[in-house]
Amino acid sequence: MRRPSQKQLQAQIDKFNAECPVGSDIILTMDDGATIETTVRHEATIIGGHSAVGWFDGITGCYMLDRARRA
Repeated sequence: MRRPSQKQLQAQIDKFNAECPVGSDIILTMDDGATIETTVRHEATIIGGHSAVGWFDGITGCYMLDRARRA
């Protein structure tokens, strides 16, 4: 599987940030498959040059944007 390009990652981040600004309610799928409702804490970013991630209330660290959806 090919990694997304920087352009693709940035497009994913731009879309998420536009649709889910800071303070938006989000449903986040955790590593074990459980879902929780949380809030966007900070704008999404690229981390490590290879992953589009979001920052959410009550979560230590970040989660991949493909695990987050608008509540």
